[in-house]
Amino acid sequence: MKRKHKKYSKPKRSFDKERIEEEAKIIEEFGLKNKREIWKAEARINLIREKAKRLISAGKNEQQALFEKLRKVGLNVNSIGDVLSLQTQDYLKRRLQTILVKKKIARTAKGARQMIVHKKIAIGGCVVDSPSYLVPIDLEDRISLNKKIEKKKGDVNEFELEEIKNEA
Repeated sequence: MKRKHKKYSKPKRSFDKERIEEEAKIIEEFGLKNKREIWKAEARINLIREKAKRLISAGKNEQQALFEKLRKVGLNVNSIGDVLSLQTQDYLKRRLQTILVKKKIARTAKGARQMIVHKKIAIGGCVVDSPSYLVPIDLEDRISLNKKIEKKKGDVNEFELEEIKNEA
């Protein structure tokens, strides 16, 4: 059995007033459940930055592959500098929970979270029950309310997303 590892790390200074206030604003703005979700987003952004740093000396093709992958997710990057300047808020804006509020399917971020957890939201006919799901740009317009759609087991995986794309 594989051992699970944490996908985030806690801040080094537990009681930093500025950080705590900033995190409280982010939680309120994006309707997050707890600070762990912020830390996970920060960890993902740090991983993306590390990949970009490794690709500075690499060829243009490899850099363009990274840029294209990030553009598909919805992060607007055209150079290594853009990737290094990504912030946690850029990542959080691409979550399903935030996009539902932006598209006015849900009134508030907390309401959007509840709709997702209660399996009321489908992307291309597949029920998604994870508020932290990163919505690719090409599937953003296929978000809809779930109206008696047969529930598929588990989340939308990469294989199902490819089938959805091929149907369109």
